[in-house]
Amino acid sequence: MIDIGRELRVAMSTGKVILGSRRTIKAILHGKAKLVIIAANCPKEIKEDILRYAKLAKVPVFTYPGSSWELGAACGKPFMVAALAVVDPGESEIMTLAGSSEVK
Repeated sequence: MIDIGRELRVAMSTGKVILGSRRTIKAILHGKAKLVIIAANCPKEIKEDILRYAKLAKVPVFTYPGSSWELGAACGKPFMVAALAVVDPGESEIMTLAGSSEVK
């Protein structure tokens, strides 16, 4: 099992990660997102939108087991992160989550 928090920080420092639900949806629509991670307590409407667009674009979605505060902390940020898109994984192994997640 990989350490999601560590891999997220590596992806943020060596690759490109987009934070925020609106920017994540935009990344999916523009075909830039390779993996989407949403917090377990992501608001229902936002989660439904992200899942719909991700399914159409065939982007894997991983549900982070913690809250949006915990996802923000895992990214090294002092604020809530309901959703994020991995555009470039950099040197991280974050894309292994794509294999363990279901595209709903």
